[in-house]
Amino acid sequence: MKKLFGATSKLVTGIGVWAAFAPITLAGAQITPGGVGMQPANSATAEEVQFFHNVILMPIITVICIFVLALLIWVILRYNSKANPTPRKFSHNTLIEVLWTGLPIMVLLVIALFSFDLLYTEDVTPDGKQVVVRGDGQTVDFVFANDFPASRLVARPEHLQVLVDDGSGARTLSSRTDYSTEGFGEPEIAVTLSAPPPAGAHVIMRGGRSVDHRGDVTLAPTMTLKITGSRWYWNYAYPDFGDFDFIANMAAKEDTTPELYLREVDNRVVVPVGETIRIAVTANDVIHAWALPAFAIKIDAVPGRTNEAWFKADREGVFYGQCSEICGIRHAFMPIAVEVVSRPAFEAWIDEQRALAGMEPMFETDNVKLAQGFAASAAAE
Repeated sequence: MKKLFGATSKLVTGIGVWAAFAPITLAGAQITPGGVGMQPANSATAEEVQFFHNVILMPIITVICIFVLALLIWVILRYNSKANPTPRKFSHNTLIEVLWTGLPIMVLLVIALFSFDLLYTEDVTPDGKQVVVRGDGQTVDFVFANDFPASRLVARPEHLQVLVDDGSGARTLSSRTDYSTEGFGEPEIAVTLSAPPPAGAHVIMRGGRSVDHRGDVTLAPTMTLKITGSRWYWNYAYPDFGDFDFIANMAAKEDTTPELYLREVDNRVVVPVGETIRIAVTANDVIHAWALPAFAIKIDAVPGRTNEAWFKADREGVFYGQCSEICGIRHAFMPIAVEVVSRPAFEAWIDEQRALAGMEPMFETDNVKLAQGFAASAAAE
């Protein structure tokens, strides 16, 4: 199924281009009244959701609606009392009965093939990992420790990515052309490059079964964001960075712009770009729902229960959502604002929040402690 999504990546890109022309302002950050289409996707999962909606569901729905409408018109014109004064006497037609039972089953099977895969992707938190080694200009043999649980072992070539970054950007290598592998399904996987990387370049090996439709291995979360819904605001906590928390209320009309009124908040959630973020969602009082369309997230916040989801943002910016479960008189005034920033900006924001909470800085040196970027692993060598 992932191969099918990969083969249709150009089609998904076209859908994204079409969506960009829909009347959505602020780089897709919010919904404009009267707008058409979804907000531009900011994650691989959101791209899959939009593909499922635009390429699978909408054509099926359109064809069914047109067929039923045409059938109704034909029946009205052909079998009214004026056009057909003498009705036929038969009571059933075996062929038609088989068709109207079998065809809907086939349609549902087609939908299921795509929806089950997408539901699995959204439900299972990625557990991929990466190994980074600095090249010496001569070594071509590298080892990836395949220490996943038995059900999650790197067992096929598509479960492993190899990249080389020489300082000008990471380049994804092609299996069998740029490197060969041995040991899939075993404790260690041997990776042999066809040519040694330049001295000082980083060889990045990413492995795991969480592979998106682009063919990229999604790494395990670098942080958890705890979200608690209350009437009528959101509370956010960062347990990996000292467990400080803050409350986000809807921004007052005079504190924002007319376009962002009812969308903007007084305290935005801040997360790093390109990293997997685990979210743990609950509620204090009634059922709420944390929904962010650009990331294809909508998860219920239920009192006494913690629901889990995840996302990984592709690009920086501010993205808006809102509570999507009717929770009371001020349900419409529980907006969500997530600001996606670079890793250095995120670390600076974390230290600011820790200072406000009376804690020492966590990122006072240049070492990146929890990032998924290769620089973090390289610094630890």
